[in-house]
Amino acid sequence: MRLLFLLLLCISSLQAQKLEVGINKPYKTIKQALKASKVGDTVLVYKGIYKEGNLRIDKKIVFLGKDFPVLDGQKKVEVLSIHADSVIVKGFRVINSGFGALEDPCGIKVYNKSFVVIEGNQLDDNFFGIYIQNGRNCIVKNNTIIAYGKEEQQIGNGIHAWKSNDLQIIGNTIKGHRDGIYFEFVYDSVIWRNIATNNIRYGLHFMFSSNDSYLTNIFRNNGAGVAVMFSKNVTMINNYFDENWGASSYGLLLKEISDSYIHSNHFKNNTSGIYMEGTNRIKIEKNVFQSNGWAMKIQASCMDNEIVNNNFQGNTFDMGTNGSLVLNTFNNNYWDKYEGYDINKDGLGDIPYHPLSLFAVLVEKNPSAMLLFRSFMITLLDKSEKVLPSITPDNFVDKAPLMKPLKL
Repeated sequence: MRLLFLLLLCISSLQAQKLEVGINKPYKTIKQALKASKVGDTVLVYKGIYKEGNLRIDKKIVFLGKDFPVLDGQKKVEVLSIHADSVIVKGFRVINSGFGALEDPCGIKVYNKSFVVIEGNQLDDNFFGIYIQNGRNCIVKNNTIIAYGKEEQQIGNGIHAWKSNDLQIIGNTIKGHRDGIYFEFVYDSVIWRNIATNNIRYGLHFMFSSNDSYLTNIFRNNGAGVAVMFSKNVTMINNYFDENWGASSYGLLLKEISDSYIHSNHFKNNTSGIYMEGTNRIKIEKNVFQSNGWAMKIQASCMDNEIVNNNFQGNTFDMGTNGSLVLNTFNNNYWDKYEGYDINKDGLGDIPYHPLSLFAVLVEKNPSAMLLFRSFMITLLDKSEKVLPSITPDNFVDKAPLMKPLKL
């Protein structure tokens, strides 16, 4: 039986054809080649500018561009629509999709299909870049996706996935969209080695998406950083959250998520490194918080979170909160503001450290108090509060802080 299957596979491969499109080629238009193609064929498009309206792929083919032929939607239509399983799209420059707040026209869109590969393309000035709708086992890899949006209502997302699972979003560069990458109802997927910069809202936006991982990505200078909301079992490892500044900006916003793991990430130069609201059972371990306004803001609605073995260096405030009840634990972190001692030389401070300063509490209640930052009176109040806590919660404490930063 297996031999018969392999024989049929070989026969199918021998029957597959290559259909060439371009000047002095058998096919002058892409639509002619797509219509003539059969399952398993390769449509090879040579360099040129193709203004053929919406291109629809409705059979399993390899759609291959040579020297980045341009597919131009002329600001009128969705450029490339995929309605078949196991399609490969590689090597195109896709530009100028139509605009529409209701229809969401895209550079490339996959409709309810599986095992589609979109790799090595350049997308420029599209409403949505790449859109996976109800997809399974699709790969979006090594694409450059650039837009020029000024307001979030007038531009879509760079990579948008809805109601999908087992996706791989790998090695893409996204710039100038509403959200760089957007997941909604997406499960068991991975986001790896992407770079999302200068997007209007979020570099990455999760909604109702669980059992996903994002690893070794860079999120820099986006409007509000990264948001993970209403999700669980999310793994976040070795990402960089940089230069996300603004009154409502964060390196990472966690809202109503649980049972997740945040490890070996770098939070640098953000208004807030991590902002947590309604989070439960999150382990935050071996991360670097450097030169942020607030390293972390942990709202009173958070509980059973563990913050362990992290470095806090050069932040204006290490911690912030809006309540007095603390149901989270802090263990063995390095705090550059710690002024304790280590008599037994075990590498741990002999007196506890209270990372929530009195001034941070005052600023949370009265933001205009920032005018007094670094004043002698505030410094004196902070020092006295650490010796005899009266306003800050007693159990907001790291009982064994590290004396030296971890090498992370």
